[in-house]
Amino acid sequence: MPFFTAADGCRIHYETSGSAGPRLILIPGLGGDGRFWAGVVRLLEADHRIIVTDHRGAGRSDRPESPYSIPMIAGDIAGLLAQTGGPAHIVGHSTGGAIAQVLALAHAELGLSYTISSSWARADIRFRTLFSARAELLEAGMAETYQRLGHVLCHEPSYLETHAAQLEAAAAAAPRTLAPLTVSAARVRMLLDHDRLADLPRIDAPVQVIAATGDILTSPILSEAIAAAIPGARFVSVPGAHFHPLADPEGFAAIIRRFIAGADSQYHDR
Repeated sequence: MPFFTAADGCRIHYETSGSAGPRLILIPGLGGDGRFWAGVVRLLEADHRIIVTDHRGAGRSDRPESPYSIPMIAGDIAGLLAQTGGPAHIVGHSTGGAIAQVLALAHAELGLSYTISSSWARADIRFRTLFSARAELLEAGMAETYQRLGHVLCHEPSYLETHAAQLEAAAAAAPRTLAPLTVSAARVRMLLDHDRLADLPRIDAPVQVIAATGDILTSPILSEAIAAAIPGARFVSVPGAHFHPLADPEGFAAIIRRFIAGADSQYHDR
């Protein structure tokens, strides 16, 4: 398995696919596991060069017992991009969308365009209350409860029905997959520190912001605020719940494909 080694020695797992076309990186949400993108990758890899990465502290990356922050993870991804070929179209979902914002502001030379999906730039009281409670579940050792609640918050009822056995297996495995729980809790709490709304007008690159109408985890209102703050940003509303790229990879891949084609054309016209 390929790894990028960050400056502090943390090994960041990533995978590549595709051999031709625009280069893009897919950044997962809070779960931090790039396998979230499997359905989207299958649809794009024939004509895109794709990098999928796990966050530090999650997936197949190292999980150091140390402070966590969105800028730190953005720095990991910036280093990975620089080492593997430079600029790319950056696609981030949820926490990945917050990471994409930091990349656009602190590592602008590495982003050809940015897709910010179901994310936030400033936590409101509902967001802070919800994610503080989720961190408290992990800190109390309630990994299975945390996982089950995440399923309810992130999926539509129809998905819960048709994938019940798979989701229950994921809940049963949570004490292992989320270990160490102190790290998972620290990763949840890092979300509360992300506040870049006032900085977003400085982004000078093609941006699209995607929100799902039925998202009860990160409200579409938070995505609308991102789009309003970034000059020229394109706002796309889609049906579904928070995990819409997982439930409808075809729809998500089509949105990405169209946007990247337009962004590439805009770049070459400069």
